[in-house]
Amino acid sequence: MRLILAVLPLLLAGCSSWKPDAEYIKPIPEDRLLGYQQVQQWGGQIEVTRDFGGMGSGCYVAVLVDRQLAARIGVGEQASFQVPVGTRVLGIGIDPLDDTLCGKGRLRRELAVKVEDGSRQQFRIISQNRGGFDILAVEP
Repeated sequence: MRLILAVLPLLLAGCSSWKPDAEYIKPIPEDRLLGYQQVQQWGGQIEVTRDFGGMGSGCYVAVLVDRQLAARIGVGEQASFQVPVGTRVLGIGIDPLDDTLCGKGRLRRELAVKVEDGSRQQFRIISQNRGGFDILAVEP
């Protein structure tokens, strides 16, 4: 019984994600990049990386730009999106193209992102054992 009580916190901590080292990040394959890939005449770039972690690791997370499906991102993957200037809504959600158990849950997190001409902003998709998935800005 003591062994179970000692190991349980370690198992729960293992559900939280961690930021991958740069050499382990892979680009999302082109067949899962679904929008915002054309350079905008007046626009900026939004870059999204999904952390490593056990929670939901077998599932894709939908990356949404202005509430439109832009990509299906896996663990340790990264994508860049070319977006017009102005305030964009960057979000994550359940992958609507997934008809497995992964696509049956609920997930919606959104951020308002102010995009200026020529800007480049970075974001991380994290998973936490208590809070589930979230998307956060990466501080420069």
